Amino acid sequence: MNVGQPAPAFTLKNQDNEEVSLDDFRGKKTLVVFIPFPFSGICTDELCSIRDHLSTLADLDANVVVITCDTRFVHKKWAELEGFTFPILSDFWPHGATAKAYGAFNETTGSANRITYVLDADGVIREIIDSGSLGTPREYALYEEALAKI
Repeated sequence: MNVGQPAPAFTLKNQDNEEVSLDDFRGKKTLVVFIPFPFSGICTDELCSIRDHLSTLADLDANVVVITCDTRFVHKKWAELEGFTFPILSDFWPHGATAKAYGAFNETTGSANRITYVLDADGVIREIIDSGSLGTPREYALYEEALAKI
């Protein structure tokens, strides 16, 4: 995927077993946050940073949706433990299909790479924030900067 392209559509189950589609986020800017592994230190830290800045993201008129290749059962427990109120979507089966559509699937690990797609209110990709490594976190400040430009 490239900046300026429409984001690929998806419909996946969230941690509460509800279907969530990209279309549900139309009309607001959206961070589509791919993470590799729930409960890992880096992924938890990244999402806790988002959780702690939800009011700032709301002020920027932005939604947050997280996608992993893990199961919704794992997401449910993780969300409960960490107080995540944003949707965490399961791209488990067909395994990684949404991550593949976005170019975010890691064939070696079978997980999503650490990539965020910043979408405008029409679902067009306006920025891609890629840490470049599963072991390197994304900087939260980059989200605010990207959203402020839209």
